[in-house]
Amino acid sequence: MKNRLEHIGPIIAKIREDKEMTQKVLAKKIMTTQSAVARMEKGEQNLTTEMLARIGRALKAEILSVSSGKMNLKIKGGEKLHGKIRVNTSKNGAMGLLSASLLNRGTTVLKNVPNIEEVNRIVEVLKSIGVRVKRSRGNIEIIPPKKFTFSKLDKKAAGQTRSIIMFIGPLVHSLKTFTLPNTGGCELGVRSIRPHHYALEKLGVVIETRQNDFVVRHKGLKKNQEIILYEAGDTVTQNVLMAASLIPTTTTIKYASANYQVQELCFFLEKLGVKIGGVGTSTLVVSGVSTINKHMEYEISEDPTDAMFFLAAAIMTKSSIIIERCPIEFLEIELLTLEKMGFKYSKSKPYLSRNGRTKLVDIKTQSSNLFAPPEKIHPLPYPGLNIDNLPFFAAIATIAKGQTLIHDWVYDKRALYYTELDKLGASTVLADPHRLYITGPTKLRATELVCPPALRPATILLICMLAAEGTSVLRDVYSINRGYENLTKRLNSIGAEISIIRDFTY
Repeated sequence: MKNRLEHIGPIIAKIREDKEMTQKVLAKKIMTTQSAVARMEKGEQNLTTEMLARIGRALKAEILSVSSGKMNLKIKGGEKLHGKIRVNTSKNGAMGLLSASLLNRGTTVLKNVPNIEEVNRIVEVLKSIGVRVKRSRGNIEIIPPKKFTFSKLDKKAAGQTRSIIMFIGPLVHSLKTFTLPNTGGCELGVRSIRPHHYALEKLGVVIETRQNDFVVRHKGLKKNQEIILYEAGDTVTQNVLMAASLIPTTTTIKYASANYQVQELCFFLEKLGVKIGGVGTSTLVVSGVSTINKHMEYEISEDPTDAMFFLAAAIMTKSSIIIERCPIEFLEIELLTLEKMGFKYSKSKPYLSRNGRTKLVDIKTQSSNLFAPPEKIHPLPYPGLNIDNLPFFAAIATIAKGQTLIHDWVYDKRALYYTELDKLGASTVLADPHRLYITGPTKLRATELVCPPALRPATILLICMLAAEGTSVLRDVYSINRGYENLTKRLNSIGAEISIIRDFTY
């Protein structure tokens, strides 16, 4: 490492001098002393990857490829978890609200926004089209421009998140035509935008899909429409909600998703002055307004999939922990399924999230011996078992006595990723691209794996590594960082032993 420091130090010095920045100013930006900066530049000071990333941000330059290099996790498995952990705010909720902020001509302040890669990509896109965005202590302030500069759209950032598709709903009120890149996110097979096309065409919006992008056009939005959704999807429901919010008549949306992020968006829109009937049901009646221009502050509620992650981690490690601020109405089927599999837990009386609407409880887990359920475990639209929570049951099934059938019917190839559990010692049989049989209990073993390019399948590998005795390495955890904030730090705070190792060059 000393030889590397001798090379890295002069690189830092040269970039700093080129930017006409003194050592004192750099020291202040990276929260250290001028003498420490001098030692760094001479190659005499040890540098952590976190410090190198901080210096890179301060100098707005890549000193090493640390920020773009692959982050890996080294996990010492078999450790009991203990203590308390608080559920973070919702990634999917944040995506909808960041998109909906484009409806407001005034200032929108979103509070307790998760600091994750998915949010970073959306913020980059917002800035590229002229939106003023200020981030401070978990809050994001959004001020739209008088006119969006869509010709400068950050296509790379937009192409890395499927959430960009939710820009259609709000932007049709500002632009007659615009182009968005084909969306990215998790690699889960074919994910058609046809439901968005079918729904929005009822409002007069035409979406032309091309090889690398899609073009959105309209000649004016239609009023007093009844829209039957092709599928009860979360993003399509949110897209139509946002499009309907600035149509000053009544729009009825049937077969809508009632999932947590949709309800969150409804709460937000209601604070903006939009009237919505049927929140929490499959039929939404939206009474839109002609314009929205107000100062708006809103606190994002907690994430049920974050709560489910820690429930699964506690179950897999047979640990007793307290998980605070769990959004109980979006975990009830999951908890009932686990209870019938032998999981023991207790919960507090419900209380409200800071948004004033979402019900929360604190859950205390107990070490439990689980057995396979007699029926298959499969997802359904809310109030059924959440599609994002289904993968956790694949991990849990590895320690449950008997054979569990996981039926992941929504995504074309996500069940294929579950077979990676075999490399940790699980016993799985893939019946087809949607159905997986898992026989337990099995003694999980430590190993080294590369994260699959999908968030939930990646997280269940991490959970199983927590349960497997010995030292495991999980490589390239970008897909996890897309959806979970400070996950390593949070797990370590309740007794896990995880360290970050990076692949980097200079």
